[in-house]
Amino acid sequence: MGKLSLISMIVFILIAFFLHILALMKIFPLLLSTPILFISILLFIIYLNNRKRFKGF
Repeated sequence: MGKLSLISMIVFILIAFFLHILALMKIFPLLLSTPILFISILLFIIYLNNRKRFKGF
């Protein structure tokens, strides 16, 4: 389950980055692509940060 979610998050970041590139070329709205890219990177960082956290006894 861990590798599948990691790969899916990386794919989500790549799609969001591609949408942002399209927005910079004025093909896609910039107001939609910027939050999508931010949320995708934020979720990826949160996932990487919580993987090996000690949960307690």
